[in-house]
Amino acid sequence: MNEKLKYNIEKDVKDLTPLSNSLDQNLKMVTDELGTEPDIMIRPLHLFNNAKAALLYIAGMTEANMVNLLVLSMLSEQSSGSVGGNGENVFQTVLYRSLAIGGVQKLKSIDEVLLAMLEGNTVILIDGFSEAIAAYTCGVERRAVEEPSTQTVVRGPKEGFTEAVHTNTSLIRNKIKSTNLRMEYRIIGHQTRTTVVVVYMKGIAEEKVVEEVRRRLDVIDTDSILESGYIEEFIQDKTFTPFPLLQNSERPDAVAAGLLEGQVAIIVDGTPFVLLAPVTFVKFFQSSEDYYQRYDIATFLRFIRFGSFFVSMLLPSLYIAITTFHQEMLPTQLLISIAAQREGVPFPALIEAMIMELTFEILREAGIRMPRVIGPAISIVGALVLGQSAVQAGLISAAMVIVVSFTAIASFVIPAVNMGTAARLIRFALMILAGTFGVFGIMAGLMLLLTHLSALRSFGIPYLTPISPLVPGNLKDVFIRVPWWAMKKRPKLDKKEHTTRQGKTSSYTEKAADDSRKGGEVK
Repeated sequence: MNEKLKYNIEKDVKDLTPLSNSLDQNLKMVTDELGTEPDIMIRPLHLFNNAKAALLYIAGMTEANMVNLLVLSMLSEQSSGSVGGNGENVFQTVLYRSLAIGGVQKLKSIDEVLLAMLEGNTVILIDGFSEAIAAYTCGVERRAVEEPSTQTVVRGPKEGFTEAVHTNTSLIRNKIKSTNLRMEYRIIGHQTRTTVVVVYMKGIAEEKVVEEVRRRLDVIDTDSILESGYIEEFIQDKTFTPFPLLQNSERPDAVAAGLLEGQVAIIVDGTPFVLLAPVTFVKFFQSSEDYYQRYDIATFLRFIRFGSFFVSMLLPSLYIAITTFHQEMLPTQLLISIAAQREGVPFPALIEAMIMELTFEILREAGIRMPRVIGPAISIVGALVLGQSAVQAGLISAAMVIVVSFTAIASFVIPAVNMGTAARLIRFALMILAGTFGVFGIMAGLMLLLTHLSALRSFGIPYLTPISPLVPGNLKDVFIRVPWWAMKKRPKLDKKEHTTRQGKTSSYTEKAADDSRKGGEVK
């Protein structure tokens, strides 16, 4: 526990109940609130000068060796006989001399005592004093740092965030060793008391964006925060949209890169997914690996991702529109082939596509929910057996199976899962428009979609930045990724002052690259 955390506890809890001078009275208040459950441990002690005390902690949430160290350290102080004065200095002696542990804090209210215990700390109560001592002994079992499961890369760091908030903050500090890195702690949720950390780079992040993040977090009034998705829905701009307005990542390098570009990170205890705000549309098509390999390869992959996004949205609807209303758009041989396949199909193209898309969504969900051992088997059975059987039975045309399969594969190319989900939802709306109005319905839907995207904001930042409004300097990292030596300015989300990220070193690197291409030598 630290002073920042203590301040937010006091600000969050109304009508704090002060501690009593009586040890028995304090213990009664603790047991009245927490009960006498078997995991509520109360260890009586007799300290020097005949002072009565008690150690309070919750079994399973503390590190047993650290608790034992606390007891031994206080008893060894007693046996050494080095304590002078009367019993009035017992509290100060324990606080400043006896405890062989780093994280120590004074508590003045029963509310702080309860919260400290629920966080896994050990509380020391001494008879005759209306203050308590909290020692950091948190030992909750946590998952170790592992490779991210949703954002894998071929080249790049293999470490990912965990469910422990302090582990996640340390992973970010390990990436950014700067005094400008700021972390602000908050406690949100009346029942869960979840720790939320706001992280930003002072001088790089726009101050009004940071202030807006603080304001939206402070007005959250709820019982529970169990995952960062709770926070995301509370603080995102209140707009009904299928598009994500906050970015989430379980990669420390991706979050560090976002911080260095002016974004604000929100870490929630209990989840490996960290939120980033504000965010723009193009951010969801950028991968960490883009910056770890050659710029020409990264640019090619960017085009693949944008193309896959449009394929995921439009391919089924275009097939429906052309085969239903605009057959003249197809070459004669292709038209004859498709007509021959559909000759025995009893459903119109729209119903056929809906059946296949819904079937694939069911298979996708089943593959995720099924045990990992048999999940792939379900996917193979669904893709091969059901698809082939449907074609042979004359219920579905072979061309429709190809269209739906390629659409599904294209949806997995998008790095951000939530953006891929948005494309899946839009796909169904465009299919209905295509089946009703043909290509004209698709164009009308795309115009409405573009209008909607232009109106979206993420913490006041236009969602289509830097395309609309056009910011020419930021186009170096949108559809293409220029070489690192050419990206001297960080993307401007707003009118921030500190936009330069490369100075003399970059100039030297650029000159070296030019001389190397000319076959010269760097002076």
